[in-house]
Amino acid sequence: MKTKVKKLALVLTTLALVSSCADGSTSNTQSQQSPSAIEVSNSTKTGTTIKIDGSSTVYPITQAIAQEFQASSNNKAQVEVKFSGTTGGFEKFCAGETAVSNASRPILLAEMTACKNNGVGYIELPIAFDALTVAVNPQNTWAKDITVAELKKIWQPAAQGKITRWNQVRASWPDRPLTLYGAGGKSGTFDYFTEAIVGKARASRNDYTASENDEILVDGISKDPNALGYFGYAYYEKHQDKLKALSIDNGRGSVLPSPQAVEKAKYQTLSRPLFIYVNPQSLSNRGILSEFIDFYLKNAPKTVASVGYIPLPDEGYQINSVHFYRSKVGTVFDGKAEMNLTIGELLRKESKC
Repeated sequence: MKTKVKKLALVLTTLALVSSCADGSTSNTQSQQSPSAIEVSNSTKTGTTIKIDGSSTVYPITQAIAQEFQASSNNKAQVEVKFSGTTGGFEKFCAGETAVSNASRPILLAEMTACKNNGVGYIELPIAFDALTVAVNPQNTWAKDITVAELKKIWQPAAQGKITRWNQVRASWPDRPLTLYGAGGKSGTFDYFTEAIVGKARASRNDYTASENDEILVDGISKDPNALGYFGYAYYEKHQDKLKALSIDNGRGSVLPSPQAVEKAKYQTLSRPLFIYVNPQSLSNRGILSEFIDFYLKNAPKTVASVGYIPLPDEGYQINSVHFYRSKVGTVFDGKAEMNLTIGELLRKESKC
């Protein structure tokens, strides 16, 4: 009983904290919604389809929760989860074609403008952290770690057609072909990785195998002893038997990607939050979509861990629940990603005035 009282007190304290603050969002105006977005997630309990698209990084979380929701709910609602990359997902979301958008980075200024022009609001809900992973083939016996400077040397636009062999990256590595696999241009992972490593979002060489489908990247690396690529940690966790992760050295010593490294803020540069964005107009009368999002937030900690990502502390999901309940529209990121963000800093951003 005492435990329940303590938990209730914590939720009420969090509610009071968030409610006492100014909105803090970039936009707190809910414009009139085009009919198509409301139709994808209406409030009836029969024949409803909740349409979700966006990040392939976030896809395993949302897909797992969607399957659990459909198995446990007493209604005939269908949850359709697809992936076209974070950028591709926002294109559909801001056009009113989907009710939820999976995102591996915050919404950008251009996307915010597109949503505003189409009368589409968005509730920003961080749901996990990722340790963006640089991986090679297990037959690679020479590379165990790599510096941020070496990654920049490989991936910057000037490297195209020039940095094509392993010994060009580090002299002690063998004179073997270097084949590259990475996120496609509509992927939030592409945006984040290029900004974190090269120093400018979307600044990258183009002579590599690019895909918004991380399974394609995993398959390519697993079959090529000379390969190097990057993708979300869950895909490495799922395929550890056919991949090898490299330790990342950002100047403070090399660190392997892991939940523990992210939680202790040791895997900086490539540690990042993951999000879902919800169209508040599609929450018509707090119907089936509302039930799904409520289910999502309650089950996220367990599901996030089970698919290989890093759950937020309980406080993070409690803040999310308050923001969702209040239909808190907007973003705390001012239309750009923030590098080297820790879990603690994310929570402070979400709860501050």
